Amino acid sequence: MRLTPGALNSQRLEQRPAGLPTHLYVHGGLGPTRADAVLFLDSGPVRTPSPAIELLASLRQAGTPLWLRLQGLGDRRYIQQLLDRLEVPAVVLAPLLEVPQRPQVNGLEDVLLVVLHRLSFAKDPAHLVSEQVGLVLLPGLLITLEEGCGGDPFPDLTEWLLSKSGSLADRDLDDILHFVIDDLLDDLFPMLEAMSQRLDALEESSLRNPRPLILRRSYEFRSNLRIIRTLIWPLRHQIRLLLRQRQRLLGTEALEGFRDMAELVDQLFEACGSLRNQCDAITQSYAASVGNRMNQVMKTLTILTSIFAPLTFIVGIYGMNFEYMPELKWRHGYALVMLLMLLIATLQAWWLWRRGWFQDWTGQG
Repeated sequence: MRLTPGALNSQRLEQRPAGLPTHLYVHGGLGPTRADAVLFLDSGPVRTPSPAIELLASLRQAGTPLWLRLQGLGDRRYIQQLLDRLEVPAVVLAPLLEVPQRPQVNGLEDVLLVVLHRLSFAKDPAHLVSEQVGLVLLPGLLITLEEGCGGDPFPDLTEWLLSKSGSLADRDLDDILHFVIDDLLDDLFPMLEAMSQRLDALEESSLRNPRPLILRRSYEFRSNLRIIRTLIWPLRHQIRLLLRQRQRLLGTEALEGFRDMAELVDQLFEACGSLRNQCDAITQSYAASVGNRMNQVMKTLTILTSIFAPLTFIVGIYGMNFEYMPELKWRHGYALVMLLMLLIATLQAWWLWRRGWFQDWTGQG
């Protein structure tokens, strides 16, 4: 198998896809390094918190399947030393330690590297936070390295594994890799559903009460959708390429899982596209509502202008300074002119009402 050009190399992004999670903010962007391992012994999986490097190295040499879970990049020297003792190829260290990385699924015959980003909402659902998760699969060894340090790593999967009994074959680690990736991608669906509900509310508000804040929120959601699309776009091609390579580390069940994962990525990509169209619909409905309001204002001004135009004409006539104007000598001339002006205004307002000019065109009445 030949290496894909640029595969397994560091592909660092110019900037983080989204904001830092709270626990990384607290530690200045580099969380404290924590390690634990799940050992797949003959009696069943056993979790070992804070394992010694020598213990892991001896188990690795003895052929015991290991799932090493690392969190936090605060102590990179310790991470490098640990991975060196476990005989992890040096070529995968840069993609794991240099954050943020472009998402990728690449590998050769004896190593498989996956880099993803775990996305979540901040306190405000319009703002995303992200943390990088790197995964390395070797014969008999699975490594997960999370940039963040909040909570236990993959608690649901860990609890399920620890409830099992019996030995685990080396090849079964690929299933755990698939479950971890699937868990990271599945978290996106509730986020997209929450964004869809917020966009529905914004679209309703843009029709009923258009405000500039609605347009700004719509742009924020659109930006978040672009971030999600950017993070899952490379996976569409790379997962299919991995399936065509017939990776030796992946068994039949794992390959089937990666095929399902490719369909999952397509569904996520289509959902993001649909929500981006919804953002466009909000912008269009906002522009239409604002345009209707402006038309209503202009219509009101036009009604007032059309009513007062003949009245202004009458006032202009009798405001001229000619000496011989018979109406100026009438005893009741002022009252007659006022009644005439009132009659003209009334008839014109009635005529405009009959033609529907007083109807509210904004749809709010």
